[in-house]
Amino acid sequence: MNWQNISFDWNQARAFLATAEAGSFSAAARALGLTQPTLSRQVAALESGLGVLLFQRVGRTLRLTEPGLDLLDHFRAMGDAALQISLAASGRSQAVSGRVSITATDVMSAFRLPEAIKRIAEEAPGIEIDLVVSNQIQDLRRREADIAIRHVRPQEGDLVARLLGETTAHLYAAASLLDRLGRPSTVDDLREFPFVGFAPVDRVRSVLNGMGLPIDRSQFKVVTDNGIAMCELVKHGLGVGVMTRETSRMLPGVECVLPDFQPFPVPVWLTTHRELHTSKRIRLVFDILAQVLR
Repeated sequence: MNWQNISFDWNQARAFLATAEAGSFSAAARALGLTQPTLSRQVAALESGLGVLLFQRVGRTLRLTEPGLDLLDHFRAMGDAALQISLAASGRSQAVSGRVSITATDVMSAFRLPEAIKRIAEEAPGIEIDLVVSNQIQDLRRREADIAIRHVRPQEGDLVARLLGETTAHLYAAASLLDRLGRPSTVDDLREFPFVGFAPVDRVRSVLNGMGLPIDRSQFKVVTDNGIAMCELVKHGLGVGVMTRETSRMLPGVECVLPDFQPFPVPVWLTTHRELHTSKRIRLVFDILAQVLR
């Protein structure tokens, strides 16, 4: 590699990442503890050095341009690498200790978080994790949790949020149910199927109807407020249910119903309060969750 050709300012990259995640220069500057003019100059210098426009202004917010979107994952990878270098060089993984609470849905907590928590235990054995399993949005500003994994973008202005990505949800049913009732080929065929509902079921039915699925309230033969229970009910052939593709892969004997039907978008947001930038243990846990769940 020709090292002489590499000229890069990490502060500019960090300014770009913070702005992409916060959506504005002012919010990014607060997150990094900088003034807004300083941060905007760093982003402008990065754009000049790369020869591309990274953001365009839309109202009061900034939106990534196509080149900005193309480069975002590369800069995130750099941020992850910088974290690992810091851990290796300073031994911070051994020095950081304390309790960090994470809140997530029951399905996320059961199927996705164990891998991330294992990684945290390996890299920072001094950290203790409180896992708050809840399908209700916890109030981070009231310290009901330190870090939240949500499927809706947080609206509170004093929170830090990172979009980890977007998965999709589909209709699923047990093969045993489909063997008995037949595999639907059109949305109208679904009128003959029982459904497993997730409370509040009227909201679920409204979403399904809005996407063109003619599901009646009477078809929800079983309703639960627990995501894991819903998955198990679907697996045991009690009805059709909505779940993400990642969850379905962990349920043997479950098939996608109407696989060509448009999927339901499910964003995954990682959220914390401003202490992210002052607490080493919260920052470390936040970054590891981002790496594992992205």
